[in-house]
Amino acid sequence: MYNELFSIGPVTIYGYGLMIAIGIIAAYLNTEHLAKKAGLSPEPVFNILIIGVGSGIVGAKLLFYLTILDQVIANPTLILSNLTEGFVVYGGIIFGILGALLYCRKKKLSFLHYLDCAAPSIALAQGFGRIGCFLAGCCYGMQMNSPISITFTDSAYAPNHVPLFPSQLVSSTFNFIHFFVLYTLFKYNKKPGKIGAFYLVFYSIGRFIIEFFRGDLERGNVGLLSTSQFISVFVAITGIAMVFFLSHKKISSMN
Repeated sequence: MYNELFSIGPVTIYGYGLMIAIGIIAAYLNTEHLAKKAGLSPEPVFNILIIGVGSGIVGAKLLFYLTILDQVIANPTLILSNLTEGFVVYGGIIFGILGALLYCRKKKLSFLHYLDCAAPSIALAQGFGRIGCFLAGCCYGMQMNSPISITFTDSAYAPNHVPLFPSQLVSSTFNFIHFFVLYTLFKYNKKPGKIGAFYLVFYSIGRFIIEFFRGDLERGNVGLLSTSQFISVFVAITGIAMVFFLSHKKISSMN
């Protein structure tokens, strides 16, 4: 909606990039804060963040390519045509977690403990990220005439001059609420990994629902479900299984 916020000489500050940067910084500071509260060393947090974000970007891009695989096969140059656009969040979440897991294993760190510190922070970062989506006009909602509808007039992504469901702002609100819920649960959690598991459950349920109101249908589908709804089912099952398993697991000491 207002993606080009301001310019400093030849440098233009874009709303989407700014919100992503704010989200990453906020996630780092909050993860470090929770690590200290949990009695963990905060030193590995920066490296875990870099590995997680880097792996997440790769995963988000790869999953996007899978959603347009027929187009990529027909025109392989699409892979390199625009590396800064076209990402699927679930690819980022899955690869980001896997990247952090491998790093923690290599450094002999307690992955589940650090995952619990990072989970609320991921939700916090996503809250800022969706504000960025709103400013850019991507991830827009379906056409809807309602008091809460928004109308873009100069978007490169969303249909202009059409009332749309504010899916980005609703998602952002959900993610901020998600952050506060996980942060609160963190204070009382005694089983390493459960906060991370709750993140998977809560996020997948919210994502499954919001997908019904999304209007950017080019993200692909599996049968009657969008790609993200299809993935949400398995992520929710995984999260629920983790909660059940961890609830009955004896507490292990930190590495």
